[in-house]
Amino acid sequence: MPDAIFAHPRLAPIYDAFDADRVDLTAYLDVADELGVDRVLDVGCGTGCLAVLLADGGHTVVGVDPAEASLDIARSKDPTGRITWLHGDATAAPALGADLAVMAGNVAQVFLTDADWTRTLRGVHAALRPGGHLVFETRRPEYRAWEEWAADDAPVTLDVPGIGSVERRLEVTDVSLPLVSFRYTYTFLADGTLVTSDSTLRFRHRDEVETSLAANGYRVLDVREAPDRPGREFVFIAERAA
Repeated sequence: MPDAIFAHPRLAPIYDAFDADRVDLTAYLDVADELGVDRVLDVGCGTGCLAVLLADGGHTVVGVDPAEASLDIARSKDPTGRITWLHGDATAAPALGADLAVMAGNVAQVFLTDADWTRTLRGVHAALRPGGHLVFETRRPEYRAWEEWAADDAPVTLDVPGIGSVERRLEVTDVSLPLVSFRYTYTFLADGTLVTSDSTLRFRHRDEVETSLAANGYRVLDVREAPDRPGREFVFIAERAA
């Protein structure tokens, strides 16, 4: 079940406004160019920000996401239907023969159990061509990002076009490593409606990620720093081995 922040009909339309600074996506565009890929699978595509940028760059793109409300926003950004949008998780993608699969943002951390993570890796593996690549980022546990989240508890209010002023508050609700849970509370000031969204992320160490990739048919080619967040995240570049 997707978190409300992605699936709730009142929250999905304001997601981009509160997550507007997407400089993190540049790294994926650069890797796609570096690898010389054509067909790209965007796993957990959300509201379609990365998928649209990839399509703008001339790539053939398939976006898959379990949150229908987010997909509705994504489709609205693609009026000519350049992108194939699929409702579901990574296993919903058919054998695409994709050159590249990407998981941007926190997508790789939403799989809380080893079984769910394995299922995702195998679903992506089936969608890639032999020798195709999987690229994703994950937060480094040793950086302890949740401590910054807990300290930054001031509300943020934005005027969202077509919706009005919305206030957002963030609260870290539990730290039971490797799991960290937090809650966003949104107040729609025009009518006083309050909507909450609870999320949990799993913080995996580098060796844990590399072991899981090797066990599910990938070769790790490179592990890089996220260029916009050095010291905070790893970017994994893996190749489908067979």
